[in-house]
Parts: sequence; structure tokens; C-alpha cells
Amino acid sequence: MQILIANVIPCVFGAFTGLMLGVNAIVYLVLAVPIAILGGYVAGLEHPNGREGAVRGFVGGLQFGAFILVVDALSGLDRKTDLPKPAILLLLLTTIGGTILGFLGGRARERRMRQAA
Repeated sequence: MQILIANVIPCVFGAFTGLMLGVNAIVYLVLAVPIAILGGYVAGLEHPNGREGAVRGFVGGLQFGAFILVVDALSGLDRKTDLPKPAILLLLLTTIGGTILGFLGGRARERRMRQAA
């Protein structure tokens, strides 16, 4: 179950988001920004501290961004919105963003656990 949650979900979500890049700009942007932000933060909440949440966010952000780019390249569809130039910068953005969001989620959980104790 941990492998599914930590690895398969970011990959599948990234693949679907990459497909939407060639289908509908609004759907892509909603998936790639607010929903991805929420997902990165919530993933961090599953960890007992900010450090572990950051590691989870790093891996999830890397997988998410990579699958957007791979599916975009393989789909052959014309992009409905622009990506950073060069497109590989998207991978950098999703990885850094995922790391920060995972850290914040893990830190929030750590604070809640300290307050409860």
C-alpha cells in the first residue's frame, strides 16, 4: 500500500496531467497547480516530520513532473498551453515545489503531534 500511495499515484496523476496538456489548457492548469499543490502538502502530512515529508515531496514531485513530460512527448498532441522553456524546467519546478510542500505538510503534522502530547 505504501508503494502504491508514494509512487504509483504521483506517476498516474502526472501521466493524466501530461495527457490533459494536449487536450484542454484549463484542465491541465487546474491539475498542475492547485490539485498538485494540495496533493504535495497532503503527502507530507503522512510523515512524522518535515524532513521525511520533504523526501516524500521530492520523490513525488520528480515523478509527477517526469510523467507529465513523458506522456506529453509520447502523446503527439499539440500542447494547449505553454511549458517553461526548456520544458525540462518543469521537472525542476515540480521537484522543488514537491519538496517544499512535503516539508510543510510533515512539519504541520509534527507540530500537531507535539501539541497533542
